Order: sequence, then structure tokens, then C-alpha cells
Amino acid sequence: MSDRIANVTHVWSSTETKARETARIITRPRDLPISFDDRLCENDRRATGFLPPVLFEAAANAFFAEPGASFRGWETAFDAQARIVQAVRDIAEHHVSGDVAVVTHGAVGTLLYCHLQGLTIDRAHDQPGQGHYWSADLMTLRPDHGWIPMS
Repeated sequence: MSDRIANVTHVWSSTETKARETARIITRPRDLPISFDDRLCENDRRATGFLPPVLFEAAANAFFAEPGASFRGWETAFDAQARIVQAVRDIAEHHVSGDVAVVTHGAVGTLLYCHLQGLTIDRAHDQPGQGHYWSADLMTLRPDHGWIPMS
């Protein structure tokens, strides 16, 4: 992983615990700065609270299948995507030198990837499991490749 982030000079993270912890793992060896942005958080799912894995997977399928509809009060995929895309555009626009790493969550990365690739929101473009990433050109935000395992 270290070769993949050798040129990273700044890390941005969601404010959610899992992303914050991952960002700290990435930044610690080189003492890189971390910034946090609420706009990088997962889609707002407070309306349902925690769902057991089987129910969550069904809910996530519905979220991606009908991006303009709210699943039981969740933020819609379209609204989440717009928020995420704007956050990343703002980060890229103000980044000065080197590469930037953005640490978020699967759905966030998928919604962003779909937008930047010009793809319809679809769970078919979701990461194949936890611990994957994709990269993009910082100037154009065009993805260089799809999901790759971090290990």
C-alpha cells in the first residue's frame, strides 16, 4: 500500500469513526495532515438506525436501485451523490501539491465513481468487499481504474 500513496501530501476523511481510523493509519507513518468533511459521510440513514446485515443489504440494494427515492426516510442516492461530488470537487480545487487521498465508505466511493465515470447509479459498480479503492486524476477527477483491493 505504501507505494500507492507515496505521493500523497494530504488526506481527507469522512467524520465517521471507521473512515477516521483508516485515515489515521494512512497518515501516521509519514505524519501527513488530515482534514475532515461531513460531506464525505455515508448516506444519511438515521431514519432506520442500525439494520442487521441481511436487512441492511436489502436496504442498500433498494437505495441503489431507486436513486431518486428515499428508502424508509434515508437520504436519496441522488442527493448523497450531489453532496459527495461537491465535496470532492472542493477538495481537488483547493489542493496545492502532490496527491490527495480521500477516505470514505463504500457507498460514497461508488456514488462518486458512478458520477465521475458518467455511469448510472447502480450497485453493480459498488466495491466487491471492504478494503478497496480506486484512484483518479486530480485535475480532471477522471478515474484511472475501478476498485482494487488495498492489501
